[in-house]
Amino acid sequence: MPKKSLQQLMDESGNVVELLRNSQVGVYVYPVVPSEFTNWRREQRAWRETAVLYDQSHHMVNLFIKGSDSTKLISDTGINSVANFPVNRAKQFVPTTYAGNVIGDGILFHEAEDEYVFVGRAPAANWIRYHAATGGYSVDVELDDRSPSRPYGHAVTRKYWRFQIQGPNAWPIIEKVNGGKVEDVRFFHMDYLHVAGERVRTLRHGMAGQPGLELWGPYETYEKVRAAILEAGQEFGMELVGSRAYSSNTLESGWIPSPICAIYTGDELRPYREWLGADSYEANNALAGSFVSDDIEDYYLNPWELGYGSFIKFDHDFIGRDALEQMDGSAQRRKVTLEWNPEDVTKIFASILDTEGRGYQVFDLPNANYGSSNYDRVIDADGETVGLSLFTGYSANECRALSLATVDRDIELGTEVKVVWGEPDGGTNKAAVEPHDQIEVRAIVSPVPYSESARTQYHAGWRTHSAT
Repeated sequence: MPKKSLQQLMDESGNVVELLRNSQVGVYVYPVVPSEFTNWRREQRAWRETAVLYDQSHHMVNLFIKGSDSTKLISDTGINSVANFPVNRAKQFVPTTYAGNVIGDGILFHEAEDEYVFVGRAPAANWIRYHAATGGYSVDVELDDRSPSRPYGHAVTRKYWRFQIQGPNAWPIIEKVNGGKVEDVRFFHMDYLHVAGERVRTLRHGMAGQPGLELWGPYETYEKVRAAILEAGQEFGMELVGSRAYSSNTLESGWIPSPICAIYTGDELRPYREWLGADSYEANNALAGSFVSDDIEDYYLNPWELGYGSFIKFDHDFIGRDALEQMDGSAQRRKVTLEWNPEDVTKIFASILDTEGRGYQVFDLPNANYGSSNYDRVIDADGETVGLSLFTGYSANECRALSLATVDRDIELGTEVKVVWGEPDGGTNKAAVEPHDQIEVRAIVSPVPYSESARTQYHAGWRTHSAT
């Protein structure tokens, strides 16, 4: 029996918004890595005060792309220019639809001549795979899928392990692991490091707003590399970061991880929806929040709204170019951080002790999102929607509830707005939702990244581009 496609599932449901808003997959899972090693507050503080080891080995797709047309495939499907993309460099890769809306994003590593590795969530990887399979490119593509969300005790392996050493003490740890001085290469440049007798690849990164490295190598060396890093980091106060704290670091650094994949409409995308299975991420993505529209296109976001406007380069032909050329980037919503009012957040927490009412939607800590793609209304003093709050949680470093949002261009930093927390009509029947009331939470429009160290020390680019 032929496998059911996303398109068939959409045709049967009749309303893709309702399909996604009532998805039963639950909250997005960061698999395999323990939830906490000490506690999530201590782990958050460590990336600001000492150093941390992030284990990124399991929650992202690895997509290996090889062949004489590999660069052409990347160029044709991404808004990014490949004019200056040599070996040993990485980019934040952003593909869009023909209408110029974002499909997803991730990191693209140029590992060797005509060889790339894409690392990120499924939507962008699926888009690349589809075009590699149907576009007549001379490429070979290998998918190393993310680890199962719930492995239930079964052995889990990947092609690569992937770690990050981050924090103010990261560089002394890196040099101790290496057994000597390590050149501080430029942001998103790649190099090598020696760890426990292994020569591993590195990427200059900075998720905690401090100099750090991402490292990766064959999965069979996972245990000894990890042990060597932890031993070197002990004297510098290194902490392991569990999956619970890991997902919240983006609140301080400013990356919006999971906008809705903008592929559910358009006749030109029907073949793609027929290629995607009913078991795909795109078919099961749990859409959550107070923003509700019957039109799925109201959830789509363009590159400027996510802070990727500076990535768009019209020096090459790519899917979505014509549509983006017709848009006025200066008129689009812009990315900001929203600092939530402590008194209003306290009301949400206190409502779990209300023995008479049904309370508010639970604000989990430190990651409060209750879907895979979260869309909450941002309203002005007149109750008009002026933006969307897209990723919400708590930072122990800032002692604040924060969310990453995209708001109307004329809303200045320092403006007070409100975020509508909770779904209307008591909520959907998603797995992570119980009957609740909505609440309007006051919030101050603030810079992105919110962390001062991230704003002042990150390489100028997608994190800092919308900070002012």
